[in-house]
Amino acid sequence: MKLLLVEDDATTAAYLAKGLREEGHVVDHLADGREALAQVMRGGYDVLIVDRMLPGLDGLSLVRALRSAKVTVPALFLTAMGGVDDRIEGLRAGGDDYLVKPFAFGELSARVDVLGRRAAQPVVETVLKAGDLTMDLIARKVTRAGQDIDLLPREFTLLEHLMRRKGRVQTRTMLLESVWDLSFDPQTNVVETHISRLRAKVDKPFARELIRTVRGAGYKIED
Repeated sequence: MKLLLVEDDATTAAYLAKGLREEGHVVDHLADGREALAQVMRGGYDVLIVDRMLPGLDGLSLVRALRSAKVTVPALFLTAMGGVDDRIEGLRAGGDDYLVKPFAFGELSARVDVLGRRAAQPVVETVLKAGDLTMDLIARKVTRAGQDIDLLPREFTLLEHLMRRKGRVQTRTMLLESVWDLSFDPQTNVVETHISRLRAKVDKPFARELIRTVRGAGYKIED
């Protein structure tokens, strides 16, 4: 992960940076809160480690300013201010965790890892695209080249499955399991029938085919 350490004590900063780099992290260090604000606004960090007592701009104000600017990178306060009210103030200012000095490096490292995992949660796509075909999962709307396409619920689910796996072949068995929730082959042409219906709506009225048959393998959708 790429970390920004905002700490004005040179000895503490050197100790932390060395330990975190040994664990495989990329660590930038700044001692001034105002400089840190400008640096974080440029983006690229996975986790911030922030002291509260900083020159230029204190750590609390730094994190508040980031949250006001809709910057959501996780921030861990690392500070000697360890009272209950101090911790509450730090968390309410937008901090994601709070660790009091003196501290064990192993605990700091574990907390950084946890914050990094939270930040790395995948973003759920709500709009899928393949060429000029667009599927809005929230509005339950499909368009191609600006024209609305009306799909039945099962057709919509089948198209969504193909678009989420754009460029990858989906076998008949995969489609039966994912779209029809069947763990066995019902010995019907249900997949072929629905693919045919999809093509009639998604491909036939347009100049270029998006839904492809891969002979002996299955189906896929391409840009």
